Amino acid sequence: MARMHDVVIDCAHPASLARFWAAALDDHELAPYGDEELECLRDKGIDDPEDDPSVLLDGSPRFFFNRVPEPKAGKNRVHVDLWCDDVEAEVARLVALGAAVISRDGVWFVLADPEGNEFCLSSTEHPLSPEA
Repeated sequence: MARMHDVVIDCAHPASLARFWAAALDDHELAPYGDEELECLRDKGIDDPEDDPSVLLDGSPRFFFNRVPEPKAGKNRVHVDLWCDDVEAEVARLVALGAAVISRDGVWFVLADPEGNEFCLSSTEHPLSPEA
């Protein structure tokens, strides 16, 4: 049987989107670059990790942010659901980080990250997700 390994998000600028998600999620952090990773980037002509085409966010599950040439088009077919204790305060915090509120469906907020990828947020006492 298959097991969850990573969530991969296509984007225009992996480093900045990974920083947004690292700040948004309390149990994830940017994976540090070791000498081997930096050398591998240099071998590809990339001198600055800010220009890395694939950035890892450590946590469970891990998130990979991969650079793609095309912009996001249309609605996500898969999205992340987040829960928190104070949904109004968390919406305000995420918006301050660069998210945008798309809609509200009862106790669920549909937001978009800085590159337009939708995700949902609700308080922990409301576990049923809308169709975002």
